[in-house]
Amino acid sequence: MHIPSVIKIPACAVAASLLLVTTQTHANPSCSGYGRYSVQAVQKHPKVTLGGTVVPLREVTFRAEVPGRVNYIAGEEGSEFAKDDVLVALDEEELRAQHTAAMADLRNAEAEMRNAQVMYSRELWNPQSAPVNKAPGGMGIPSMFDQFMTSYMQGMANQNHPWMDRYADIYSFGTRIEQARNAHLRAQSQLRQIEAKLRDARSIAPFNGTIIRKHAEEGDTVQPGQPLLEFADMSLLQLEVDIPARLMYRGLRIDDRVDAKLDIGHRLVPARVAQIFPMADRQRHTVKVKFDIHPDAPAAPGMYAEVMVPDPNAPAREVLVIPADAIVQQGNRPMVRMVPTNATPGSEEQGELQLIRLGEYMDRDYISVLSGLRSGDCIYVSPEAAPSHGNNRGYY
Repeated sequence: MHIPSVIKIPACAVAASLLLVTTQTHANPSCSGYGRYSVQAVQKHPKVTLGGTVVPLREVTFRAEVPGRVNYIAGEEGSEFAKDDVLVALDEEELRAQHTAAMADLRNAEAEMRNAQVMYSRELWNPQSAPVNKAPGGMGIPSMFDQFMTSYMQGMANQNHPWMDRYADIYSFGTRIEQARNAHLRAQSQLRQIEAKLRDARSIAPFNGTIIRKHAEEGDTVQPGQPLLEFADMSLLQLEVDIPARLMYRGLRIDDRVDAKLDIGHRLVPARVAQIFPMADRQRHTVKVKFDIHPDAPAAPGMYAEVMVPDPNAPAREVLVIPADAIVQQGNRPMVRMVPTNATPGSEEQGELQLIRLGEYMDRDYISVLSGLRSGDCIYVSPEAAPSHGNNRGYY
C-alpha cells in the first residue's frame, strides 16, 4: 500500500513514539493518492489521564519577620527582578534607634573592660592591700608602731595572713576583668540581634524571578508571620501531579518522557519526569511527581493540565489512529470526509462526512478514534494542513 509523502514521516513518528507492536492495514486501492490516509489500527498500552497544576520551578513566600509599616514594595504582579534586589522594605526608624543605643552600650562595655584591666595591673604592681597603704592616719611614729608591732603580734597569734589578703585582692580585680568581658559580649550580642532585625525588615530576591502575588501595599501595618508577597522563578514551568501509587510500581522513572495536555488548545506537549517524591501520601495513597514541560508550551502557573501516564498493569489494546488535521468540525461534532469506495487514485471526488468519536491525542499530530471508523477506511487529509513537527530545540 502506498502512503502519501505528506503523511508518511508523521506516521513513522507515531510508530516510534508509541512503541507499536504491530500495524494492521487493509489494502484499499482507492486510498492511493496525495492527501489521502488509510485508517490504521495500532497496538498500545493504555494510558491513565491524570489532572495536575502548572507550577513555577521555584516559588517563595515572603513574610514579615518584624512588626512595622510597609514603606516600599518594588513593583506589581508580573514585575521581574534580578537576584539580590530589594522587593519589600518595612519601617526601620525604631530599629535604627535601638541600634544606636546598642552601639553606646557596646562602647561603655569596652571602657569598663579597659578600666578593669588597668585596675588589675595597678593591684599587681602597686598593691593596695600592702600595710603601708592601709595605715591609719596620724603621726609617723604611730604608723610605724602599727606596721611593726601590730602586724608582728597578729602574725605571732595567727590572726593575720598577709599572703591570703594579697591573693584575695588580685582575684577580685581579675573577676572584675571577667565581668567586664562578659558585659562586652552581651553588648555585642544585642547589637547583632538588632542588625539581624534590620536585615529581616527587608525582603531580598533570592533568585531571578517575578512577583506573582502581593498580599500587602505600601502603608499597611504588618505583624510577624503575615505574608507580604509571593515570588517565583518563571524561567521553567513544571506540572505537579498526584499519581496513584499503583502506577508508580514498574512505572515512571526520572527522565521518562510522557505526553501532557494543557488547557489551551487541547494539544499534546512533551513532558519529562523531573522529580518523584520519596513517600506516598498517607491518606490519599498518591505520589507527588513533577514534570518539566517544554519552554515553548503555552502555559502559566496555576493552569490546569493533564498528563497521560502509562499503566504497566493493563494489557495492550488496539486503537484506530488518524491525523488530527483530517478532522472537520461541524459545530461541536468532529467528522471526517470519507473517500468513496469507487474513487479512482488521483481523483478529486468528494465523499460524505462521517461523524466520529475521538479519544486522546497520540502525539502532537495524531489522535485516536473510539467509534465511527474501521481499520482500512480511507479519509481525506488536507494537503495545506499537513502535520507539522515543529521544533523542540532538542529539549526532549
